[in-house]
Amino acid sequence: MKKLLLSLAFSVAALVSPLAAQAAEEGFHWDKAPNLTNDLPALQDGARIFVNYCLSCHSAAFMRFNRLRDIGLSEQQIKDNLLFTTDKVGDTMKSAIDPRQAKDWFGANPPDLTLVARSRSGHGGTGPDYLYTFLRSFYRDPTRPTGWNNLAFPNVGMPHALWQLQGEREPVFATEEEHGHEVKVFQGWKQVTPGELTTVQYDQEVAHLVAYLQWMGEPAQNSRVRVGVWVLLFLLMFTVIAWRLNAAFWKDVR
Repeated sequence: MKKLLLSLAFSVAALVSPLAAQAAEEGFHWDKAPNLTNDLPALQDGARIFVNYCLSCHSAAFMRFNRLRDIGLSEQQIKDNLLFTTDKVGDTMKSAIDPRQAKDWFGANPPDLTLVARSRSGHGGTGPDYLYTFLRSFYRDPTRPTGWNNLAFPNVGMPHALWQLQGEREPVFATEEEHGHEVKVFQGWKQVTPGELTTVQYDQEVAHLVAYLQWMGEPAQNSRVRVGVWVLLFLLMFTVIAWRLNAAFWKDVR
């Protein structure tokens, strides 16, 4: 069993290392994702984008539609705007895609996204940072089966699901010399064809989607943080009281 785990670890490292090296060589870094998990309109818009653009391939099997009431949506709004004809409001968010067909199309079955914002953190930043960067880093690549590639995840099997909103872009690199070797350094993006949204509008839509994915990974996060602050304040106050009581009890002994 131990040998099997070690072999799996080395296999994953062998797969990830070239991708990380390529990203580092190109000087590409993750962008900071806006924190919008307390913004209910942003979360509602993110849920809309998720259902319309992501749920056709990716499931969120640990999230039920009726849980969206926590972000301010009524059950009727969920039924009218976010449910497909065969879904019920108490159902989990499962994709209808055939796993065998998905493997033929993309090389692997699209992963479940319920916890993706919590599982994608790394040396470059948090999980939301990665998702925010990933969804804004697609570019046309005719050598790939889907016609798309991604700087945050080189040779990704996923096509650019939001390309009509963003349009087509291509990365711009500059060649610099480091330690006697020429390396490509990422400089920015060049818009090739316009999308339905401007760059600012598209980045905002992606921020809303990422905020929803972050909220979906832990719906109770904001409540946990709020309660945690009050608990710390209580403990601080109780510490002061206990300190003064201790001084009062022992003053005559000393």
